[in-house]
Amino acid sequence: MDIEKPEIVHRDGVLSPGRIDDGIDLEKIREREGYVLNDASLAHDRGLKTTADGKTILIPQPSDSSNDPLNWSQFRKNLILIVISCTAFLPDYGSATGSVTLTPQGEEWNMDPNVVNHSQVGNVFMLGAAGPIIVALSAYFGRYPILFWWTLLALATAIWCAAAQSFESFMAARILNGFFSTVAQGGGLMFIKDMFFLHEYARKINIWSGFIVLSPYMGPLIGAFIINTQIWQWAFGVYAIETGLCLITIILFAEETYYDRKTIQPELVPNAPRWHRMLGIQQVRTRYIKNSFKDAVMRPAVIICKPVVFLTVIFYLLMFAWVVGINTTLSIFLAPKYGFGAKQIGFFYFTPVVAAILGEITGHWLHDSITSLYTKYHNNRLEPEARLYAIWFAMPFMVPGLILLGFALERHYHYMLAALGWGLYVFGIMIVTVAVNSYVLDSYPEASGEVAAWVNFGRTTGGFIISYFMVEWAQDMGTIKQFGIMCAILGAAACMVVCLQVWGKALRAWAGPVSFKTA
Repeated sequence: MDIEKPEIVHRDGVLSPGRIDDGIDLEKIREREGYVLNDASLAHDRGLKTTADGKTILIPQPSDSSNDPLNWSQFRKNLILIVISCTAFLPDYGSATGSVTLTPQGEEWNMDPNVVNHSQVGNVFMLGAAGPIIVALSAYFGRYPILFWWTLLALATAIWCAAAQSFESFMAARILNGFFSTVAQGGGLMFIKDMFFLHEYARKINIWSGFIVLSPYMGPLIGAFIINTQIWQWAFGVYAIETGLCLITIILFAEETYYDRKTIQPELVPNAPRWHRMLGIQQVRTRYIKNSFKDAVMRPAVIICKPVVFLTVIFYLLMFAWVVGINTTLSIFLAPKYGFGAKQIGFFYFTPVVAAILGEITGHWLHDSITSLYTKYHNNRLEPEARLYAIWFAMPFMVPGLILLGFALERHYHYMLAALGWGLYVFGIMIVTVAVNSYVLDSYPEASGEVAAWVNFGRTTGGFIISYFMVEWAQDMGTIKQFGIMCAILGAAACMVVCLQVWGKALRAWAGPVSFKTA
């Protein structure tokens, strides 16, 4: 006998009866009208599941199965999150490692370091371009097999980078490594969405994003110390070892996190050995994931056509471009201006590392505090646009940071002032990264992988473009004017945030839902 549950009010005001075995899709009902998080009476009246203290409604509503990733233990969820985050650390770490090996590589191959830098630019481009492909394949074959196979190929190409004997071979390896290594960057948000509830998103995204933002500074920091005493190949040898360690953790601890709550069919987890899910055998054999190949391929195209996603990607492109541009070329500025060698450049990279960590610590409380304040003054309702308020907290750090760095490089201020400017900007970009990812995830939770892939595409595409002319730009007009133009672009990009906060809800309603077959 079916047990009736309370009627659900849809956004058009019509009451519709539901059944417990059908599940309540609170995301689909409220993603365009706001999420109700803290309403104990509503939870009781509607029979909704809540946190243990009864104060927070669980969105999405978990099933009653122990195999539902939402019902896994916190230890298991957080362990998989750390595995995904460590894997997401790899691509930018490996990419930025090349910024400190340019000089010894140029000497070995009798090439201008600026030309050698083209291998790094190609790698950066692939970090973003591969994202939509990864999430499309994940929507067809499953999350776990794509994570495993892509990381395996990332390991092979990382070893190739370390073993390359010519620039042509090295460049091919770097481009392919960028394509495969970005799997947990472009698709990491899928795992967070699968395992955690809406009220947990910001803190979990903060952890994942922290590894991503930190990684491009750890690469040059560690690489600089390595090449100070060893040949440049060892910088990439260490990167290959790190990739191998991540692959081992994926084999030991990761799992298929996609769970079908829309159709009635046997669950995936109990039906075969875990390694079948890792290789993708079980997903293909059972067709547990209902997307056709055409459905899967079209998902990224559908989501980028949503106005709020497109505007957010453009905004993030304009905000993050300078992170990649500065990071990939700063060693070229530091050596002649301050007489830095490899070791001094390595020490200089402690600045953004510390700044990113401070940004992650601050974000641990900041984003939840904004959510709490917003819901307090909006009848316990959370609109996705509320996530964007954190950007206004970050801007006063980012703009002065860029200005200070520009003046320091041109007028030869003490290197500590240059470090302070750089640190302020990195601190701000850490806050912005979490706000952007949280916003697009709340806007289209059923497209978690797709929105993450496009945000990652915007992040790397901006850096790819800037890296080509960053040095020449500074030489032509000086870093004061150069960084001043950067700040002007940041200000123009901030206008997009205003537009999203004012009209974002209306744009989402106008564009309509994505209506994918699977979440």
